[in-house]
Amino acid sequence: MTYRFVLRLLLITLAAMVVVATYQIMPALRMAYLEPQAEPRVVAARGELASEEKATIELFQATRDSVVFISTAERVRDPWSRNVYEQPRGTGSGFLWDNRGHVVTNNHVIEGASAATVRLADGRSFPARLVGRDPSHDLAVLRIETRDLPAPVAVGSSADLQVGQTVLAIGNPFGLDWTLTRGIVSALDRELPSRSGRPITGLIQSDAAINPGNSGGPLLDSAGRLIGVNTAIYSPSGTSAGIGFAVPVGTVNRVVPQIIEEGHYAPPVIGIRFDPRVNELARREGIEGVMVLGIEEGSPAARAGLEPATFTGDGRLAAGDIVVGLDGEEIGGIDDFLAALDSRRPGDQVTLTLRRAGEIREVGLELAEGG
Repeated sequence: MTYRFVLRLLLITLAAMVVVATYQIMPALRMAYLEPQAEPRVVAARGELASEEKATIELFQATRDSVVFISTAERVRDPWSRNVYEQPRGTGSGFLWDNRGHVVTNNHVIEGASAATVRLADGRSFPARLVGRDPSHDLAVLRIETRDLPAPVAVGSSADLQVGQTVLAIGNPFGLDWTLTRGIVSALDRELPSRSGRPITGLIQSDAAINPGNSGGPLLDSAGRLIGVNTAIYSPSGTSAGIGFAVPVGTVNRVVPQIIEEGHYAPPVIGIRFDPRVNELARREGIEGVMVLGIEEGSPAARAGLEPATFTGDGRLAAGDIVVGLDGEEIGGIDDFLAALDSRRPGDQVTLTLRRAGEIREVGLELAEGG
């Protein structure tokens, strides 16, 4: 046995002894580096929820059952077999308005549909009947037939809203039912074009996340009261960009009862006739306001002595009275005039500011019920 062999054997023996000693003398080191720990981590105590969190949770739990999921279908005809059937069209949100089964949603949620189904938070589904709709405010009312209904959403006020107030939205974005989002009032009195051709005015802007499917759902204040109906978003991508719009509850509370009673909504009138095309031509000539082209017999305008435009001998239109204000509110055109009337009710006393031949005068009249 050579010296080199003996030296190698001693080194191998020494290495083996070191390994054995490591396993025997340092078990903690072995556990830490050679065998990973498998036990769950200790759960840290959280403590009480913040009061704001508790309030949000309670609000959602109190309101959730009043919000509904709406799915629509449209009737189509197979061009080959000529069979008629219904196919799914879309989904949206809504909420219970009263204990008689009336459901408020957006007009665009049900527009073009031949059938709608309302699903409650407890899983029950009911076929819905269209009561009526108002495209000018993008509102519609459905009705379901059942006796055992959750409580309707509590109604709040939109007249005293302030930018910065907390708002919450409950709806069904992308079909993800009963989703809660939160934000603030970002701006007031916004205006958007509607499918009816008339702009929707007085909208609430908020940054609560609103996505397709949220349409028709309630916008709530921090007390859980309805302050608006979510109706639109501004988004280049089609999803939430932090700019959502809601029809204020003041408008909803004026429009919905009339839809329920009469099947449609008609704002009050004063009994004048006007034409957007003529008004636009007048505006280009520097004439602001609403040019009165005709007076309905027996109307408030007739009783107040308003004078319509007339044609001169050479076929030119000579302006009569031009409406330039209502209760001190400036009227720059037809949209302003219709929005001003829309915020009032039949029977209200109003003061019209009129301009004729450069002279300004005011007349008082009582608004009549629109047809």
